[in-house]
Amino acid sequence: MRFLHTADWQLGMTRHFLDADAQSRFTSARTEAIVRIGAVAAAEGCEFIVVSGDVFEANTLPARVVARALEALRLVPVPLYLLPGNHDPLEASSVYDSKAFLRALPEHVHVLREPGITHVRDGVEIIATPWTSKHPTSDPVADGVAGLEPDGTLRIVVGHGATDTLSPNPLDPALIRVEPLRALLRAGAIHYVALGDRHSLTEVDPAGIYYSGAPEVTDFIEVDPGKVLVVDCEDGRPARTTAHVVGTWSFLDLSFDVNGAADVAVVDETLDAMGDKSLTVLRVSLRGTLSLQEHAELESVLDRHAETFAALNRWERHTDLALYVDGDELTELGVGGFVQDGVDEIAALAGDDGPDADTARDALALLFRLAGGVR
Repeated sequence: MRFLHTADWQLGMTRHFLDADAQSRFTSARTEAIVRIGAVAAAEGCEFIVVSGDVFEANTLPARVVARALEALRLVPVPLYLLPGNHDPLEASSVYDSKAFLRALPEHVHVLREPGITHVRDGVEIIATPWTSKHPTSDPVADGVAGLEPDGTLRIVVGHGATDTLSPNPLDPALIRVEPLRALLRAGAIHYVALGDRHSLTEVDPAGIYYSGAPEVTDFIEVDPGKVLVVDCEDGRPARTTAHVVGTWSFLDLSFDVNGAADVAVVDETLDAMGDKSLTVLRVSLRGTLSLQEHAELESVLDRHAETFAALNRWERHTDLALYVDGDELTELGVGGFVQDGVDEIAALAGDDGPDADTARDALALLFRLAGGVR
């Protein structure tokens, strides 16, 4: 039996660092990923798809987000089983009970509402462990697998949440306990555990416990997002997984040492050579020392490239960029009059080691750019 494991679609997600234009593309990409997932399932001969939680970003979403999601689901050619997770739990305001969801729900899309066994076909079962609140007080998977015995039925556990082997807080009572699942896998009572919550593809246990990761990247900390898993199960053998790339967006950290005009040119060339700029979010950190002219050139480079990337942001916490003031550069501005008096005063502050030196240097850099100091 072959199926596709995915999770953490979080349809309707917004990112504060994206402007309206980029956010629109980001939102569309998450919905379009559903169609790509369906294409992988069809091409690989998967019987069905399980989505291990967080199909939606929240229970309260604009109706258009839900409608567009269901329209994309309608195009998927195999049955889908959706597990409510911590972002979209089965609580009073559940998105799965909304009019927008219920009136457009395709027949081949099933919400895993009830904990325990969901019959797929003869010899194949899903063991569902849906979230009913955002704050469970016990292992959300344990009750669903309690009492299972090997009987030749292929069973797929579909769960959501952190595991005790990976959590930084192993005493959290809501963690998924891995050892009992390993025992059930060894016994042949279950054959694969499809987990959601971690947005990077993660092997918890090669015997058959995996996070598929999110099909589209959501943050810089994710090390292996943008994939789904095609899973082959056979009674008496460990499950086999094959990863397939479906993601189109990238979140990248770039770090540059800039200590002169040649280094600024390297920044320009590096950014210019990158592909898929409209689908790429950059977080840039800078270290070094530049003159006012060189700093102005760097700012001009970053501003120009920011117009083509989905977002290009400074990582201020990891940026340490110093300026030195060359009197000749200030003279070349030729501002004159009372403005020149102000420039001289700020330049004097910038040349000191006092508490206002950094602010003064930044002010001079801004003045340099505004006065046309970029060559």
